[in-house]
Amino acid sequence: MRKKYKLANGYLVETQDDDASIVFFAAPDDDEKRHLIEDLNIDQHTLSSALDPDELSRLEFEPDHAALIMKRPRNYSAEEQFLFRVTSMGLFLFQDRLIVVAAEDDTVFAGKPLVAMHTPLDVVLRLLYRHIFHFLEHLRVINMVTDELEDKINASMENRFLINLFTLEKSLVYYLNAIHTNSVLISKLRMNAAKLGMSIEQIEFLDDIGVENDQCYRLSEIYSNVLSGLMDARVSIVSNNLNVIMKTLTIVTIGVMVPTLVVSAFSMNVTLPLLKNDDPWTFWIIIGLAAASGLGVTLFWRFKKIF
Repeated sequence: MRKKYKLANGYLVETQDDDASIVFFAAPDDDEKRHLIEDLNIDQHTLSSALDPDELSRLEFEPDHAALIMKRPRNYSAEEQFLFRVTSMGLFLFQDRLIVVAAEDDTVFAGKPLVAMHTPLDVVLRLLYRHIFHFLEHLRVINMVTDELEDKINASMENRFLINLFTLEKSLVYYLNAIHTNSVLISKLRMNAAKLGMSIEQIEFLDDIGVENDQCYRLSEIYSNVLSGLMDARVSIVSNNLNVIMKTLTIVTIGVMVPTLVVSAFSMNVTLPLLKNDDPWTFWIIIGLAAASGLGVTLFWRFKKIF
């Protein structure tokens, strides 16, 4: 799918003009890939990297354009089962236009409008800035979900809550790697600012982006360390919950077995006290002994402070 945009008063405006300054290819088909490679001279390997979710961020210079591979978070889906993934996006910056290539049809330019853009390079910087805040929003969601899962683990023995936590921990590892590679990209952009023709304002904005990305990385690192550091404690909680339940069941079993023993003793086919005569109180005396034995077991465990 192809969409075209132009810059008007600092905003992106969708257009159908062939000379659009911003062209977005979402999940390009074979014909669109052929157009990118043959007509725009985009390297085939670099184009494949832009569509590869495992590719690292980087900056390369071609004879007529600069190629950037950027990491960004994927939109979360309930089918992912608490797994937050990252994906790649390619930006090919020419003299007077920008080609954006993404593997998914998720409308990169949707949502809050990008502002204060007058050149294709401004669009590159704004997209990088937006992806950083997209990571931050996902980190906040991960933190909220983690707190909810912790409460469920404290009150439950189900493994699925622990599996969900392991999945979130895996997501944070992906995020740490993606944010770190974006920081490398930002550093390379800063070192090649003159080659890219950045203005003073753009360089200052890039420095701000670097600061925000570093803060995002530190936040994700904190969440990852906290989550991984407390996983053993959460597993111990589940084991302790199981032990408490098993102890309770054992005490209940013992409490039932003692009265059963009393009743069973008087059910033997031998001569026993109270059974020589047909005393109408025999039944109630046996029931009373059984109840007293059960009460005695309960008081014993209470005295021992077992429960």
